Amino acid sequence: MTEPSPNPDRLKALEEKLANIRSREADKKPPMGEHYSQAQHAWRMVIELVSGLLIGVGIGWGLDSLLGTRPWLMVVFTLLGFVAGVKTMIRSAQELQNQAQARENADEGHAK
Repeated sequence: MTEPSPNPDRLKALEEKLANIRSREADKKPPMGEHYSQAQHAWRMVIELVSGLLIGVGIGWGLDSLLGTRPWLMVVFTLLGFVAGVKTMIRSAQELQNQAQARENADEGHAK
């Protein structure tokens, strides 16, 4: 049994409807390359803090092993790594705040 040939007008109308729906959906979702979610920024800050701590522990442990001063240098460098991680987190937060402020100023400029 052969299938009836599709109506070209109906197919064209269906394609137009699908194109309209796709364009509306594309307008709703910002491209991920341009906008990052808050979770991604939070993970970045956590990773900066943890990496600062780990680098401090590694340097302190290495120097303690070489100099035989366990655990003093490891404690000192762990604290220094924590301070460096917090400073990096604060710098990242300021960068995000400056970007948000610049976007807000640009939006206000376009609104006028």
